Amino acid sequence: MSTSIWDPATPIVLASGNPHKLEEMNALLAGRLRFISLTEAAASRGVKITEPAEPGQTFEANAEIKAVSYARQLGMACLADDSGLEIDALGGRPGVISSHYCTDGQEAGMTRVQRDTANNQRVLAELGDIAPAQRTARFVCVLCLAAMDATGQERAILTVRGTFEGRIGLPGTDGAIPRGTNGFGYDPLFLVGPASTQTSAELSPQAKNRLSHRAAAVEQLVDRLGVRA
Repeated sequence: MSTSIWDPATPIVLASGNPHKLEEMNALLAGRLRFISLTEAAASRGVKITEPAEPGQTFEANAEIKAVSYARQLGMACLADDSGLEIDALGGRPGVISSHYCTDGQEAGMTRVQRDTANNQRVLAELGDIAPAQRTARFVCVLCLAAMDATGQERAILTVRGTFEGRIGLPGTDGAIPRGTNGFGYDPLFLVGPASTQTSAELSPQAKNRLSHRAAAVEQLVDRLGVRA
């Protein structure tokens, strides 16, 4: 049995403005870690937080940038998630700019729904009629936990990575792609492997919480922190 290095009663700020991620993390870690939102943390500390730039070329780099920045601003432990989609036939794109792929990584004032739709359209257009077997892809989730050390300096405590393998559906061959209402982002395009009969957006929340890239990263996180139920 691993020895705990974290007090489960100590709140951790989930350094993301995405409400879906907060819901997933709370569902995955109920009873093991306590999460609060950036908004709640900022209000409790009476500070106005600034979103850091994310110039990193890897998920790990950007996750650490976010975790350390928010830990510094709030004086609290922060867990940052950097995640996205890697498609082998596109050389790993969209990668670290997955959430803004339609605008080449730039913020353009679109709503989340508009951006998701445009991102999906770009991915399908770039893949074209590439054969199903060549449309392999994976969701990647990197979690970085940062907190204050004994000298009062914020630092990254640990970083973990999880993946979720599958492929991008081919419209016409794989049915109506995109499809499914239980996900967001690229979930409606992503056929869960190896059976490839369902998209990630067609999985129940319970199934997704067992199989997803975020679930895989969380399993590593709880192992490293020693907070298994």
